[in-house]
Amino acid sequence: MASLRGMRQPELSKRLYGLIKSENHAIGAHESAGRERASIAAQLSEWGEATGDDAVSDVSDKLGVLMAEMAEQEDLFAQNLEDYRGVLKQIRNTESSVQPSRDHKAKVADEIAKLKYKEPSNTKIVQLEQELVRAEAQSLVAEAQLTNITRQKFKEAYDLHLAAVIERAEKQAMLAKHARRVLNLLDDSPIVPGEAHPTYAGESAGSDILNDAEDELRAWQPRYEPISSNAASLGAGAMPSSGVGISSSASEYAPTAVGGEVQQSRIEGDVHPAYRTSKARSASGSSAGGERQQQQNPPYPVSEVEEGAMF
Repeated sequence: MASLRGMRQPELSKRLYGLIKSENHAIGAHESAGRERASIAAQLSEWGEATGDDAVSDVSDKLGVLMAEMAEQEDLFAQNLEDYRGVLKQIRNTESSVQPSRDHKAKVADEIAKLKYKEPSNTKIVQLEQELVRAEAQSLVAEAQLTNITRQKFKEAYDLHLAAVIERAEKQAMLAKHARRVLNLLDDSPIVPGEAHPTYAGESAGSDILNDAEDELRAWQPRYEPISSNAASLGAGAMPSSGVGISSSASEYAPTAVGGEVQQSRIEGDVHPAYRTSKARSASGSSAGGERQQQQNPPYPVSEVEEGAMF
């Protein structure tokens, strides 16, 4: 089923779909590794107790506690990777929603080219060119929205990912250092037959080490360079909130981004852009001169009947 879903993915989102799927496998591997490490920690403690050596039993038990905590960090790392993966899905969803806009524009352009080659006088060319103008305007805004969402969510996703890597590494390194302190409590001086090791007296010191590890783990704070972001200026529709850089003609056909997907809004007006009128006020800015309309000629010849139909 997963492979079938991958085959149905739009061309634009196939690569990111594959990456997200691979990350899912990697996250599962981290979760599995965490469970295995926790099991190994428990087995270490059980083995130490079975040796009958008080020193080995105590040290192995405390090492098992610290190793189990390292395994817990592996599981926490997997959870953080899920958050990062969820942000990547927002980019993938946006890519999927933009693909139809690209396909529609290419389809209309292809139909126009075919008609101009086979039937240059076909009146349908006018309608198709009108549709192409709309499709290009829609695509222009959709592509800008895709770029905005991609850049914002890309930074957000890998901010989460790299922060999770640092947290796991620092916490596991911290636990490993305390585990080495515990290991140093074991006296490995050789003895001769009939001689006994001195009575083990490191139980209290080992407990103090565990308390130190717990306190340090609880007090851990991220100390890495923050990732800067200008995403706060991204307004509704995945466009800058100030509206700078958006032309009036493009915004008329602007799709809107909802939930990480670009959705097509209703197109207002059905007049070919070549026939649109622009209103200009007099140089004085007063309304005495009224408003004058400037008619633009289409970029191709049309009959009187077609011209009348446009108006």
